[in-house]
Amino acid sequence: HVQLVESGGDSVQPGESLKLSCTISGYIYNHYCKAWFRQAPGKEREEVAAIDSDGTRYENSVQDRFFISKDAAKNTLYLEMYNLKPEDSAMYYCAAATHYCWASRYANKFPHWGQGTQVTVS
Repeated sequence: HVQLVESGGDSVQPGESLKLSCTISGYIYNHYCKAWFRQAPGKEREEVAAIDSDGTRYENSVQDRFFISKDAAKNTLYLEMYNLKPEDSAMYYCAAATHYCWASRYANKFPHWGQGTQVTVS
């Protein structure tokens, strides 16, 4: 049984930084895609960053501000967020796929999800 648990969300001011963590338990092939999504009220859930054994990718608006990484030994996924903006406010979710990132960036293709952690920038 796969479980993902996020932490690190907070309320911050514009320009500040946060680091989100996602601890993964249960077996997921380490090379497969893991991602951070976010969802603001009234908006669709969107992928902001993803990582697999081939590399990383980022949504345009977070490029060079957000950085995704993973620690395989700790089974933990991270999202470092710098220079946060009000438009970054959302519930942030980590997700794990049973495919490589190139196969999809859409939420409905990721079978495993955490419960979310709130990030508010104001």
